[in-house]
Amino acid sequence: MKRSKEGAALTELILETFRLNGQLLEAGDRLTAPLELTSARWQVLGAIDYEGRPITVAQIGRRMGLSRQAVQRIINALEAQGFVRFTDNPDHKRAKLVELTPRCVQTIEKLEAVQTLWANALAGDLSEAAIKRTTNLLGKIRTRCAAMEEDNK
Repeated sequence: MKRSKEGAALTELILETFRLNGQLLEAGDRLTAPLELTSARWQVLGAIDYEGRPITVAQIGRRMGLSRQAVQRIINALEAQGFVRFTDNPDHKRAKLVELTPRCVQTIEKLEAVQTLWANALAGDLSEAAIKRTTNLLGKIRTRCAAMEEDNK
């Protein structure tokens, strides 16, 4: 079977996304290294910070598209570093809530400053409209992909 023009173009977009993902992870590791973090740890902390309240490991995994087990390993490392702590969950005896520590909040503020400079430089002469169109397109593809995966279960 031959790919349609659209299918071929989407395949190229997917391959470029994979390459970009690798570069973004490398850049994230460079940005976070001075603060004793990695891109993966920053991603997990960002999920909690974005939520604005303590959440469970499973909730972090669902929001970030990661397995609960992968998130648990990262959270355990972050707890050992003093970036997060576990608190009791009134809705579930075994699923503890993960909460950011004051040290982590300060670290996130530093990361946001570094990331802002980096993102502004990376955006360069790209237009806001083009970036928003691309974001919309990637969101549509992600939503369709998730729906197709759900249909195949």
